[in-house]
Amino acid sequence: MSDIIDQSELESRAERLVEAARKAGADACDAVAITGVSLSVDVRDGRVEETDRAEGDDVTLRVFVGKRAASVSANTIDDPQALAERAVAMARVAPEDPFAGLADKNRLLTSLPELEMLDTKELDAAAVTSLALEAEEAGLAVTGVSKSGGAGASWRLAGVVLATSHGFSGAYLTSRYGLSMTAVAGEGTGMERDYDYDYRTFFEDMENPADIGRRAGERAVRRLNPRKISTRTTNVLYESRAARSLLGHLGGAINGASVARGSSFLRDKMGERIFAPGITIVDDPFKPRGAATRPFDGEGTGASVLNMIDDGYLRHWFLDSASARELGLEPNGRAHRGGSGTAPGPTNLTLNPGAKSPEELMKEVGEGLLVTDLIGHGVNGVTGDYSRGAAGFWFENGEPVQAVSEITIAGNLKDMFARLVPASDLDARYSVASPSILIEGLALAGD
Repeated sequence: MSDIIDQSELESRAERLVEAARKAGADACDAVAITGVSLSVDVRDGRVEETDRAEGDDVTLRVFVGKRAASVSANTIDDPQALAERAVAMARVAPEDPFAGLADKNRLLTSLPELEMLDTKELDAAAVTSLALEAEEAGLAVTGVSKSGGAGASWRLAGVVLATSHGFSGAYLTSRYGLSMTAVAGEGTGMERDYDYDYRTFFEDMENPADIGRRAGERAVRRLNPRKISTRTTNVLYESRAARSLLGHLGGAINGASVARGSSFLRDKMGERIFAPGITIVDDPFKPRGAATRPFDGEGTGASVLNMIDDGYLRHWFLDSASARELGLEPNGRAHRGGSGTAPGPTNLTLNPGAKSPEELMKEVGEGLLVTDLIGHGVNGVTGDYSRGAAGFWFENGEPVQAVSEITIAGNLKDMFARLVPASDLDARYSVASPSILIEGLALAGD
């Protein structure tokens, strides 16, 4: 798609900045050039509310003078030497960081793997609008839906280039397509809303817009007339899209930077069994058409597929070079670029599914709470204490019988992880992917 993004120009920008930084006195440096083109349309009640087309360019130069580092960013580099000199001047007065520096040269990739990251199908405004309108129409056609909360569709193309002073130069392009619809059911103070959505790397993988709209409408109608329940201890089944948040909390806890700072509740659990036997959680940077698939990390190093949790045991941290040096470990290619440098993190993180469907798990435990929506961010990363607002359905004899809301789920993530049971309904579309999850004996605060 060279007519949209000029990859050779991106590479030239990054390489010019690296050369300028060396001339300005940097001991080492790297430069990232990122460009993107996006188109999005929001509709409501059959009319276009907003159309947005954006094009962005950004370059970031990171320089090292000894163990001192600094970064500068710009939208254009008409004068790369001036930008580099400013970065070097900033680095010379920055505090020393004993763990700062580029990745070890012997870890740099010399050839890039071929991965499924780019769909060449470009959508125009008419096509994007049509997708959103079709989803909204289907949602409004559901009996009980009173109004539309809006529908939106989008297309994005992005290009990334990384160049370093010790020999790495790499680039890749990615595509992304999205569609969502929000439906409102009921009237007045009894209104409820819900949504459905899909985001894909390849357009051909997108779900039918009418199916997305219909599910949004059906979900909203199911939530009508919710009741509160009394405070109790009970079984909780997190629906797949709510269960992803639990996997996200794990990702934060096994981040090497958090471990190095001592701010992770799992900081002393390496090599221990923290999940039940049989539980496997995989991080895969090469997942075909994955949302976070990439040929190299933010430092130009390669990575391998890692079982972060293997048969319930914690086996790895997410590590970039700096966090690995601080912990006395080897990095594992999980560096992500940020505004001022790198930070470790997951790629495509997936909890492998179990053998039983959510319906079978509900039948086994008899009664409990089916969580479809979570509210707030009540998780303490240092202690693992967990407190989240929730809404969903009370189930009895394995069947949802009543919509419920205004509930708080409380517990500790170490205990929750140890008792977690995955269902078989893995939704693998997203960079954090999970099936539904059952946890028995959680505390609920209600009436």
